[in-house]
Amino acid sequence: MTSQDDDRFDWRAAERDLTDDAPDTNVVDLDAARTARTTNPDDGDGGPVLVDSPDAQKSPRFTLDGARAGQRRPILPAWLRSRAELVDVMRWAVGHLLHTTGYHVTRLPKYAGKLALRAPAGAARLVSGGTRWLFDWEGEPHRQATSQSRDGELYLKLSRQRDRRVRWRGIVVTFTLAVTLAGGVAVALAPLWARWAVLAMLVTLCGLLGQPADKPLLDTAVVIPRVARLTSDVVVRALAVLGIAGITQAIAKQGQRAIAFTAPITRDGPGWRADIDLPPGVTAGDVIERRDRLAAGLTRPLGCVWPEGQPEVHPGRLLLWVGDQDMAATPPKPWPLLKASGGFDLGRPVPFGTDPRGRVISFELPYTNLLIGSIPGYGKTAATQVPMLAAALDPYAELWCFDFKGTGGLDPLEKVSVRYASGQDDDTAEEGLLALRELRKECQRRAAVIKGLPKAVCPDNKVTPELARRRKLGLHWLVVALDEVQELFSHPEFGKEAGELAEKIIKLGRALGVILVVATQRPDAKSLPTGVSANAGTRFCLRVMGQIENDMILGTSAYKNGIRATMFAKKDKGVGYLVGAADDAQIVRTFYVDGPTAEKITDRARALREAAGTLTGHAIGQTPATPAARRDTLLDDILTVVPATEPKVWAETLTERLADLNPDAYGDLTRDQLTAALKPYGITTGQVWGTDPATGKGANRRGIDRADIADAVAERHRRRGDKAA
Repeated sequence: MTSQDDDRFDWRAAERDLTDDAPDTNVVDLDAARTARTTNPDDGDGGPVLVDSPDAQKSPRFTLDGARAGQRRPILPAWLRSRAELVDVMRWAVGHLLHTTGYHVTRLPKYAGKLALRAPAGAARLVSGGTRWLFDWEGEPHRQATSQSRDGELYLKLSRQRDRRVRWRGIVVTFTLAVTLAGGVAVALAPLWARWAVLAMLVTLCGLLGQPADKPLLDTAVVIPRVARLTSDVVVRALAVLGIAGITQAIAKQGQRAIAFTAPITRDGPGWRADIDLPPGVTAGDVIERRDRLAAGLTRPLGCVWPEGQPEVHPGRLLLWVGDQDMAATPPKPWPLLKASGGFDLGRPVPFGTDPRGRVISFELPYTNLLIGSIPGYGKTAATQVPMLAAALDPYAELWCFDFKGTGGLDPLEKVSVRYASGQDDDTAEEGLLALRELRKECQRRAAVIKGLPKAVCPDNKVTPELARRRKLGLHWLVVALDEVQELFSHPEFGKEAGELAEKIIKLGRALGVILVVATQRPDAKSLPTGVSANAGTRFCLRVMGQIENDMILGTSAYKNGIRATMFAKKDKGVGYLVGAADDAQIVRTFYVDGPTAEKITDRARALREAAGTLTGHAIGQTPATPAARRDTLLDDILTVVPATEPKVWAETLTERLADLNPDAYGDLTRDQLTAALKPYGITTGQVWGTDPATGKGANRRGIDRADIADAVAERHRRRGDKAA
């Protein structure tokens, strides 16, 4: 025997030790062998416990620490704890009551006609039923049966009983007829309106008695969809058909016990909620990615089935909400600020959309930046409009709007914007770049103002709603919308600088009252710098096609954690994942404000600004007073003021000559601004030897080569010629 053979387990010895009452047997008791190999270390006497025994599967005993760590369920439902939801429920209840009342009131002539037509049948039923009751016809079959059975005593007993019934029923009928006759005489002598009232009452009574069982009198004012109750059996069956190996194997071994329900399936708004612990090794993301198959397993429309992960609990926790109606087919709720009287304080939460349960979802726009992304055609511009319209209704908030798609999606905001540009051309891209330059300077100015304020006024070194209302400080909310921003960030001339500026602004502007609302349909590293996407505090991702785009918008590991905007279907327009507005990611359908409605809102916003005296800039035809140079004239103007005989020139000299050439455009131009304006063309300043005209002394100073300017102009002409071709 080898040493390897010595190390082997002696099953026969174990068998003899385990079967003292049958030492001669050759059968191994597997349960006993498992027991011998597995002991419970917590057991004081060292007794064996099977790993798969019921005792081993029991939940741990109750402890005080466990009770403290438990999550307390709210005493009142959500709609009673939220004033907004309570108002919404009461508004719905009143509206439902008014609709139902109006529906039936308009059909009163129809109901009266139906009662009149059914009254003869009802009168016949009344007379027939009264006659049967008077003469005790319901007992006639029993009396006939006793007479045929030749049981004379029983027949006589039933006959005497029938005689007694008929006697006293006859008295009742006689008295009733007498009262009816007296009432008829009284009605005949009564006023006309009383006779008609009694007649209507009799017709109504007879009509109700003559109503067929399958034809109710009242029509249905509200058709309520009938949906099957969500049960654990239905959920387990649906999960079993997803084709996930971990779920299939667990159900095959353990049956329905493989899927654990951490709380009873309950009604949650207009649908059902199930909190599920998936089998070990299966994540919520595995189920979310198969949302269409899950809906098929539940036999519900795709728009009714909304699985969500809860990574804060563990990756295998799934929250499944199944609505009564398809979310896309549910009439959208109107924007709460649509009919609100007066203006809006941007310091309050902005209503952004509704979740699948129909609850209003809001987020705070100050102290954050909003990033919106999706593939084309799924509602980015509409989602961008919502917070911008809310900002427009605050007469003390300043709006800058740039639409790099050029389709006019933000046109309603033009009438209240201090800066506005729309188009796909280079001029619009340059407008955006110039705005970012000015925004960077504005951040520096605001930082200096905040630094100089007393701690009692600004204890946290950031703009507060109170400071935003103090117009002399110039710390009002400044909201900048950049729609289809990939056209700016990927621009061959301005993209790099624009990305760098946006990254600085999005990092520093949050505490300074500067808010960026950025929307893109191409969330890659070139079109959306990582410094911008990584520092956006609030993100909204509509439908995207892959994991990379998903995580570029929603954040690293969002896809891994089950927050997957790839699950949205073609008809889920306006529906996306909102991250950053709450502790958990939320599925939200944005409020939709069409063009005419947006025009009405901005008309109201313009009136508010006129009353407050805050309507300035582009909205009233003023050109932004920016000292930055313009691309379309700068290069040509430099060649004009720098002759070909002068190969190099100092930057200070160049700014003076440009100011003399065009004081309106270059009067306040500094050397640093000139350097920044030339940067997109790849032109940098270097050391240039020259003579100071004031002193006559030579010196090295920062300057440019005229040849670089000429090359940039030639390249621009060549590129424009290629585009024209």
